[in-house]
Amino acid sequence: MMQRSWFWDRLAKRYARMPIIDQASYETKMEKTRALLRPDSRILEFGCGTGSTAILHAPHVAHILAIDYSARMLDIAREKARAAGASNVSFAQGTLAELESPAGSWDVILAMNIVHLLPDRAQTLTRVKELLKPGGLFISSTICIGDGSWQMRAVAALFRALPLLPSVFSLTLSQLTAELKHAELDIEHCWSPGENKAVFIVARKRVSETSP
Repeated sequence: MMQRSWFWDRLAKRYARMPIIDQASYETKMEKTRALLRPDSRILEFGCGTGSTAILHAPHVAHILAIDYSARMLDIAREKARAAGASNVSFAQGTLAELESPAGSWDVILAMNIVHLLPDRAQTLTRVKELLKPGGLFISSTICIGDGSWQMRAVAALFRALPLLPSVFSLTLSQLTAELKHAELDIEHCWSPGENKAVFIVARKRVSETSP
């Protein structure tokens, strides 16, 4: 975590100034997500960065907890939330594994452009399932580099080889869908704006026969 935090802390100010590369696709993903939210929804976002997505969704839900392992990213996120008057968004430093939250606490968990950076995807998706209420939604946007160009795969390999950079894994869509299924998160919607673009997935936690 220390190496990853160092990288993102150093990048935070520049990251906050960077424009969204594909604004139209981002807005489509936000619209698709908002359609699934309710005024009483409790949302957890992990890997929230500087908080833009959480702040945009804040007017449509009861509360959002947004977490990240970069303290400087979170400092910027808090400033942005204050400026936007998003009083129902709170921020905390840490990872999903470290989060102290009872099982079945959240209606929706968001993971925007983070899953392909995780070395422990299986454990993370299991933790997502634990934290979601029965029937709760896991909404993610993930770059499936393994299905992309050879240039993308080469860059991912370079990142993995350099110890101070975050790991970027050559995940394929078929791998991701299999891992979601294994975690008992059933895909209800899968959309990609085009080749080499992040895949937007809505998956629902399976409701077991013993769930209330």
